[in-house]
Amino acid sequence: MTTSQPRDPAPDAAPFPEPEEPAATAFLPPARRHRWGFGAFLLVEAVLLSSAAFVSVLVGDTGPGPLPIRVVLLGTMLPTMIAAGVAVLITYVRGNGPVIDLRIEWRWADVKTGFRFGCVGLVFTTLGAYLWTQLVGNANATSAISALVEDRKMSISAAIVMFVYLWLLGPICEEIIYRGLLWGAAEQLQWRSERWGRVAAFLLCTAVFAASHLEPLRTTLLLVIAVPIGLARLVTGRLPASIVAHQVNNFLPALTILLGALGVASF
Repeated sequence: MTTSQPRDPAPDAAPFPEPEEPAATAFLPPARRHRWGFGAFLLVEAVLLSSAAFVSVLVGDTGPGPLPIRVVLLGTMLPTMIAAGVAVLITYVRGNGPVIDLRIEWRWADVKTGFRFGCVGLVFTTLGAYLWTQLVGNANATSAISALVEDRKMSISAAIVMFVYLWLLGPICEEIIYRGLLWGAAEQLQWRSERWGRVAAFLLCTAVFAASHLEPLRTTLLLVIAVPIGLARLVTGRLPASIVAHQVNNFLPALTILLGALGVASF
């Protein structure tokens, strides 16, 4: 009597499939790593500052008194938008495009995570702003943009444009620059482990984001604002979570400016 021998598995078939690495912890394979680093971020920062200077020259001498609203809008929006556009362009020229290099991949799970971190951040930001105002006074605790538009009426269209920028568009641009380009440059370095690379990127981006606003008296408060936004990026491994967290955090300040600009409420 003959007994059948078990057949060997096909030589090209693995007995167990390799588990997929979670997207939040996966690094790009060497063949797809981008070819830009901190130099790209410094270039974008230079573009941001030079764009702001160019806008100032473009509008010319506005005379004594507060800046016209059109100048405030241009000076607030254009430099950051131009800098973010250059950051995206760099990923095309020296990398794999923004979806891969900046981790811009929309997922509903990331939106939910960003919303949760944004809500937590909003609570801490509101509390921190109150304590900071008590410590340094209202004049020193006000943001630069709030100081420019405080107690000033705007047209409905100008007020809505400012609101949409501060709430939605501004956070997208800033996240592309700081937790997109700068984060990717920090991760590109050779760290002891991938985890350390992500933690280092979080710490660096949090500090640079706070300092880059060039508001020394508010840097501590900006650090409080930046931490939950950076944590959303750290936890998910993708940029949209931090964008949503940033937008949630900006909603109340943007709404306050909108209502004040329309004369609906005074704060």
